[in-house]
Amino acid sequence: MFSIGDFARHGRVSVRMLRHYDAIGLLRPARVDPASGYRSYTAGQLARLNRIVALKDLGFTLEQVATLLADEVTAEQVRGMLALRRAKLETALAEGAARLAQVEARLRTIEDQGRLHDVVVKELPAMRVVELTGVAAGFAPEAIGPVVRPLCAELGRRLPLADVTPAGRLTCYYEQRAEDEVVVHAAIPASVGSGDLNGLAVADLPAARAATLVHHGAIDGVLPSWQAVVRWIDDQGFTSAGPQRELYLDCPEDPAGWVTELQEPLG
Repeated sequence: MFSIGDFARHGRVSVRMLRHYDAIGLLRPARVDPASGYRSYTAGQLARLNRIVALKDLGFTLEQVATLLADEVTAEQVRGMLALRRAKLETALAEGAARLAQVEARLRTIEDQGRLHDVVVKELPAMRVVELTGVAAGFAPEAIGPVVRPLCAELGRRLPLADVTPAGRLTCYYEQRAEDEVVVHAAIPASVGSGDLNGLAVADLPAARAATLVHHGAIDGVLPSWQAVVRWIDDQGFTSAGPQRELYLDCPEDPAGWVTELQEPLG
């Protein structure tokens, strides 16, 4: 079972949105504690959440979404609707194209529910990093992307003038500080000297046992891979512990060729 905050994080939606879906009967929690009122969800409910978000992004009202879900709309039917939406979005501004990429990621997640993934449990060593941080208004891709991209670029600009010896690859990790406030970290493992760090902060990531999965392709389409990790953790009876990490193994000019290792520390 996941708390409402963890379920929002894994579904890349806001806690406020989940509460609204509960209030209108669109997505009820699997359990509500009678004493505290705390809501709990299961990994299996991610499938319904993905359908809700995909249909909403296709332009349907929440009332229409409820009707479609009651009629058990299939993934193939959603794909047909998405194709019509694609034709309109391709003529819109770049912002519209970015939105379409997230709709397609949701759809891939829906179709991907039953597929097995090569999740590997690894022991991650403790490491010292130099980093820059920013704050995003939630885990939704449209909130994370505009924060993490300039952070990584600025980290790359500052490193050459810092008294830092990089000892590994770029790692991004994310910490939820409030209901809809996420601290984004862009970090590089480093042997840190005593000189000027050019404005970079120093942090120590603890050793962790983590469920890992290699994601191939643009990071904007990472949601299906992250949710596959979450389902595997739930199936194996583990719990998540600590911030999610993304280790960038290969980042060619074309984002379609990117290789990223997703790391979810285990409790």
